[in-house]
Amino acid sequence: MQCQVTYSTVALEAVTAAVAQHYDIGVVKNCRFWYHGLSDIYLIETSINRYIFRISHHHWRSRSEILFELEFLTFLRYHQLPVASPLHTKTGELCLEIEAPEGTRYGALFEYAEGSVPLGDCNYTQSHKLGETVAKIHQVSRNFSSSSERSPLTPSLIVDESIRIIAPFLEKQTDHLRTLLSIAGKVKDELEHLPMTPPYWTVCWGDPHSGNAHFTHDDQLMLFDFDQCGYGWRAFDVAKFRQVSLQAGCSHTIREAFLDGYESIIPLTPIELDALQALSIAAFIWGWGIHLNRALYFDYSRLDDYYFNRRLEKLKQLQSGN
Repeated sequence: MQCQVTYSTVALEAVTAAVAQHYDIGVVKNCRFWYHGLSDIYLIETSINRYIFRISHHHWRSRSEILFELEFLTFLRYHQLPVASPLHTKTGELCLEIEAPEGTRYGALFEYAEGSVPLGDCNYTQSHKLGETVAKIHQVSRNFSSSSERSPLTPSLIVDESIRIIAPFLEKQTDHLRTLLSIAGKVKDELEHLPMTPPYWTVCWGDPHSGNAHFTHDDQLMLFDFDQCGYGWRAFDVAKFRQVSLQAGCSHTIREAFLDGYESIIPLTPIELDALQALSIAAFIWGWGIHLNRALYFDYSRLDDYYFNRRLEKLKQLQSGN
């Protein structure tokens, strides 16, 4: 019988051939499937250097959204910010179309980010430098423009769309559903008064945390994984770091180092500082929705009562400020 395909893995040989054909990066000596996440990540080693080749999942990002990200990274590198920027093909394109069994996917080749993810998470110096760098991104991003469309990170997108994904899983756990809806409603109310105009509103990274940054032995950093970038509140990026750090068990000192680093470049206004808790909760709900969307395709067995109980407990902890 003929079967419909929702996800396929592109063979190493096919990736090697595509990279060799479309990019001027020397002879490909090795290709490894490096990581399976929201996209498929391949490590490419050539006679010249190492690179990362990313193939989007068919259901994750549109061509327009991907081009927005790649153009933004190119813009940031032009402004000498430490991001792993995409390479152009021999014909000047930023991405390749890949015809997979499930439909069109998009591949992009990136510089390899030297260094590594901080062992045991950031230290004070690294967290401070990461905060500084995010603020510098927000400074220059005010001048970025793109012909590619990208949905803004509005409360409706961050919260409502995520609730639409999460709520059906909690239909039989009515207490959990009521808690989720109550917290989400309060978050949206608190964010109503946060201005959606510059300088509060700009192009944001969308996923700043230590897992998306490589540091060298002398604490030089390189940022990557911008596929959640888009127009939004600059304070959302600060809140996203706070939310991920709280979940990872980072100390208050490390969280404050990031904020101190950020405010050494861009002081946040009182209204933004007051909104950080609500934005942190919104970031958690948004990440939960993304994780569930992925689990529907790849990891459904993990969606048991423990998973949802644990998520609700973390959500309530964020609301309490602990």
